[in-house]
Amino acid sequence: MCKAFSCIIHKNKTVTWKFGIDSHEDLITIVGYKDDKDDPIFARVEISPKNGNYLDPEVPYIFKLDEKRTPSWWSISYENKCWDAQEQWLKKLNCILIRKQIIHPFQIIPPEITEEHIQLLKDWDSVWDSVRASVWASVWASVRASVWASVRASMRASVRASVRAYTGSFFLLPRDAWKYTENIKTDEYPFLPVVKLWEQGLVPSFDGKTWRLHGGKGAKILYEWVK
Repeated sequence: MCKAFSCIIHKNKTVTWKFGIDSHEDLITIVGYKDDKDDPIFARVEISPKNGNYLDPEVPYIFKLDEKRTPSWWSISYENKCWDAQEQWLKKLNCILIRKQIIHPFQIIPPEITEEHIQLLKDWDSVWDSVRASVWASVWASVRASVWASVRASMRASVRASVRAYTGSFFLLPRDAWKYTENIKTDEYPFLPVVKLWEQGLVPSFDGKTWRLHGGKGAKILYEWVK
């Protein structure tokens, strides 16, 4: 898997990278290079924090030439060019990344359910109606970056949406950067209701009829609301 900063460098020292794209193959397609393994004209490169944590990176960053063999034309000057590109990328990331602690909602003690939590759930229901599950992948693509990959593989669509909405809260983007949210009447982050629930240890799920709030060890059902 490619790291959050990936680039390709031509043997003429042209570095290609694009903010939000971490796939070497996508970059190769964009620039139109031909991949000749016998006589390569470019090389794949990754630069990432030593601990893999972009919210609290451990320095120094690690440079990786992501090729099975080093091109004959490679020298330290090519590596330096890639470091220059990574510095530009990092400046852009620092402009939008909100560095805060990642909360695993099922590892904290959830609160007693109050009217405030119920209202947040209803607000999230309204957001869910405005942004259907079919477009969540596109919403997620608008912030494409490697921040958090746990607890999502086995969850239902509504819970996956909560994961993505929470992950999006780590990015400071213009209001109109969040695609398909035009019908959500707020000047703030459009998915804020579920973020507030999540950070208190509450995760919503929806089966098409009933909303539930889960919390605590084992993701116990703490509240149910039939629409």
